[in-house]
Amino acid sequence: MTDNYLDVRIDVDVAVLTLNRPAKLNVLDVATRVQLAQTIRRFGTGDLVRGIVLTGTGRAFSAGEDLQTVPTTYDEIREAFATFHDITRAILETKIPVIAAVNGIAVGGASEITLCCDSRIGTPAAEYFQPENHRGIIISNASSFLMGRLVRNHAMRIILGSQRIGADEALRIGLLDEIVPAEALLDRAVEVVRQWNSDPRTTALHLSLLRPRPEDIEAAFAREDDAARESWESGAFTEGIEGFWASKNTAPTAPAKSN
Repeated sequence: MTDNYLDVRIDVDVAVLTLNRPAKLNVLDVATRVQLAQTIRRFGTGDLVRGIVLTGTGRAFSAGEDLQTVPTTYDEIREAFATFHDITRAILETKIPVIAAVNGIAVGGASEITLCCDSRIGTPAAEYFQPENHRGIIISNASSFLMGRLVRNHAMRIILGSQRIGADEALRIGLLDEIVPAEALLDRAVEVVRQWNSDPRTTALHLSLLRPRPEDIEAAFAREDDAARESWESGAFTEGIEGFWASKNTAPTAPAKSN
């Protein structure tokens, strides 16, 4: 079935959620982010499936925030951040494993969504790109905490330098856990879920022990929200988005900074 730009299918006992807007590199508008969090929670109880696999259609996992519908007021920025944060909450609240099957480039908030998954399996085309620092946008999804937890000192150059990280380097530093051929990606992700969740009773307990503590995640959300407010008030957000569209030579009406 298809809900907005999110496809949902059940592979025997595993829910496969596919971001499906390939013409726009599976960008995540607000409605899709809300739908994704709701769907993860629906399956995350473990009553219907043994695990969840999240992937994308086409050559991208997701290009992240849809900059065609970029927030034009601070209230819209708060809503945008809230919907990104809630995906992280939804994943970390599940009682079953959640695997990110990274089929192509994962940009910004989409790459950050994979950081809270229990494993990240990629193809040779998998790529991480965090351009926010060069666009006046603040990272979200508790990635200010999760990125360092996964890759330690590499987090600084990934975020501040907005460097693209290819599959081989992503595997070396810990952004990916393994690389498989594109045609084997979903089968391998589903296989990992089934291997890991042989007994849902103990799996749920171990997930709660191994995942980040909720209080650490909420503290990261609060810091990111504060930083987003400061970026908006300073004008960095508006100028960064204007610069992005100017570089594309297709600039829509630029968002006006409110006082």
